[in-house]
Amino acid sequence: MGRADGAVTSAADVARLAAGHDAAVVSVYDAQAVPGEFFPAVARAMADGLPGAGVRRLVSVGLASVLPTADGTPLMDTPGYPQEWREFYVGHGAGTEALRAAAPGALDWAVLSPAGDFDHDGTPSDAPSDAPSDAGDARDAHPRTPAGGYAYAPADAGSRITPAAFAEAVLDEATAPTLHAVHAGVAPAAAV
Repeated sequence: MGRADGAVTSAADVARLAAGHDAAVVSVYDAQAVPGEFFPAVARAMADGLPGAGVRRLVSVGLASVLPTADGTPLMDTPGYPQEWREFYVGHGAGTEALRAAAPGALDWAVLSPAGDFDHDGTPSDAPSDAPSDAGDARDAHPRTPAGGYAYAPADAGSRITPAAFAEAVLDEATAPTLHAVHAGVAPAAAV
């Protein structure tokens, strides 16, 4: 597979580059863009471009900051949560909302993010969560469905997942979907 150039905010480029594929995974960042404009533009381009290319499944990588905790409070609004990146958090959340609004019925999508953060040392957190299995609201349900080395969970600032376990969740959702039209947190299976 060679390099493919295109603008992630262009539905035409998305359709051209996605043609012939069953699923798409998007994880993007543009340091020069305004997050509240960039992430919604990406979502709209995916929602418009992928179905036209025959792609039926989209998994987008999101942020834990906008996920609800077990009590329903967005992680970014919990006491002590860092606020210096709030514009970025809110922009990511706006992207998910734009996807929710723009995605046609022909596009089955999910947004996944670590329930907390990545464990950059390679050892996942094992602090058990006491969150009920139906934590989150109806739009952002977080079923506790263990699969491999991960489970779905509400936001928890102390949760750490290895990049490999998170990648497993993303690939599983791309190839054998269990989540539909939701943003879900991914935690180590042992922590949930």
